[in-house]
Amino acid sequence: MSLQAHDLVGGLGALILLATYLLLQLNRMSAKSMTYSQLTGLGSALILISLSFDFNLSAFLIESSWFVISCIGGLVTLKQRVRNRKSVQEDE
Repeated sequence: MSLQAHDLVGGLGALILLATYLLLQLNRMSAKSMTYSQLTGLGSALILISLSFDFNLSAFLIESSWFVISCIGGLVTLKQRVRNRKSVQEDE
């Protein structure tokens, strides 16, 4: 078995997802942080790139869902930041 570039990309994506989940479980990262959403989105995107070369339907469904959910989480975090800034400005 020889590894190709897309295998390495997918492996990197899996490592990013696993490391992010480990940091979450060790309370070193918050699931509500932008970093969490960015890393899970990046990890799933890299796996999706790998899947475009060697397709697997179940893996595609879980990774594309994970990517969309990560994007939604990032948008929610951005909305909260804007809302918090407005609240601070109004208090001044």
